[in-house]
Amino acid sequence: RSEVNSDHAATRRQARLGPEPDPVAAAALAELAGADGIIVHLREDRRHIQDRDLELLRQTVKTRLNLEMAATPEMLTIAREVKPDLVTLVPEKRQELTTEGGLEVAKNLAFLKNFVQDLKEVGLRVSLFVDPVTAQIDAAREAGAEWVELHTGTYADAITRAEATRLFQELLNAARHARSIGLKVKCGHGLNYRNIKPFKGREEFAEFSIGHSIMARAILVGIERAVREMVELTRW
Repeated sequence: RSEVNSDHAATRRQARLGPEPDPVAAAALAELAGADGIIVHLREDRRHIQDRDLELLRQTVKTRLNLEMAATPEMLTIAREVKPDLVTLVPEKRQELTTEGGLEVAKNLAFLKNFVQDLKEVGLRVSLFVDPVTAQIDAAREAGAEWVELHTGTYADAITRAEATRLFQELLNAARHARSIGLKVKCGHGLNYRNIKPFKGREEFAEFSIGHSIMARAILVGIERAVREMVELTRW
């Protein structure tokens, strides 16, 4: 299963502060092309996705709406009101260009456990975005998450084939451990049409979260073709 992140359409729109391209329209086209879900990250500084986008997506997404957000009081209120199909808690820094790593769950367990409980009280399902590290995965389960999304950024940045192979094995081992303790496993960050190939057919990974590479390809070939090609690479 593949979820498509429409943040990158909103990034292009916000560069001109105009109406185009519309991330809601991009999401609809992605679904028509076979995407299994739509992801948006509502950031504190609203650098791309806006509150109105989230509201419209909640009304129009036909598959599954996955809201990525920081664990803050403001975002808790929004999630409880909008009620996305899945909430993915991610770390967030104002200065970063994109999410730089997984949540530090183990050292913030009490806080995150309470935060997850506040989401679950209104029937929301929760995923935690974590590095492929046993301690963080165990802490995610203890915090009450149903899913973990494994951070694939380090793997995606590998320079040599040997390094990529080693890092993929780390992801595979982490996914197997997560499944063994009852968690469902997603993975994402930096995945593209080349480095996704080793994941195909691996039952350890239930879903993939992909955004930038699909939207970058969409500029050249159109969003529907870009999504269809990625769906073919991730389904088995």
